[in-house]
Amino acid sequence: MDAASLVAGCKKVQKKGFITYHFTIKETIMNNLMTKSLAQIVNSNHRAANVFEKYHLDFCCKGKRSLEEACAEKELQIEEVLADLEKEASTNDSPSALSYDTMSLGQLSEYIVMTHHQFVKREMPVIVGYLQKVAFKHGDRHPELKQIIQLFTAVKEEMEQHMQKEEMILFPRIKEIEKMVAEGKEVNINSTYLLSPVRMMEQEHDHAGSMLAEIRRLTDNFMPPADACTTYRLSFAALEAFELDLHRHVHLENNILFPKAMQLFGVQQKAMLN
Repeated sequence: MDAASLVAGCKKVQKKGFITYHFTIKETIMNNLMTKSLAQIVNSNHRAANVFEKYHLDFCCKGKRSLEEACAEKELQIEEVLADLEKEASTNDSPSALSYDTMSLGQLSEYIVMTHHQFVKREMPVIVGYLQKVAFKHGDRHPELKQIIQLFTAVKEEMEQHMQKEEMILFPRIKEIEKMVAEGKEVNINSTYLLSPVRMMEQEHDHAGSMLAEIRRLTDNFMPPADACTTYRLSFAALEAFELDLHRHVHLENNILFPKAMQLFGVQQKAMLN
């Protein structure tokens, strides 16, 4: 924290003709947090994701917005969000908590594939099966189920293609460039080699996120109706878990892996020009 930030967060106090400053470091930290992007906040403390999920603040696809901007867009009281962020920050981390920002790009790519891609591949056919069964039995009384299954089927088809492109094209390119830089080799490659697939993946993230947001709306925030059977409730719980995982999945790619890969590529390109 610099001197200017501290002065901005202190209070003037008049005592016997002297002006002193009472520093309110907590207030200064909270004020600084308001101007940070959602992605920056989650990167510095992964527990912040729990708070943003609570308030439906998109920290993955729309993670570049400041906390202040995001709260204003949702008409949220920023003081409440800040209070919850402070609570999460004071919670002791698990000793096994991962520091994604310190992983190599290759390590992070592998983590995403083994953790999030495997989860998506495992869960999507299960959820489709639940929804088909529920729509068949309850579709007449709850016509929104037909739209939900159409949307999630589209998500499944897109995610299958999306993950294949990442695993077969983008991630190997990222690892290739990281290896060349580590070995001190020239990366004599056009910038579109990375930029084009990155931009395509980001657009596909946005589309998947918008479809899941619509599913959330249709399910009333994944709240099953009073007459819901066990499978009905299970399908909504599975959908909510899927969306939660996707938010963390996309955050790792959009806000950590892709920017670091482009930065590495950009630094190497500048070095070649000098």
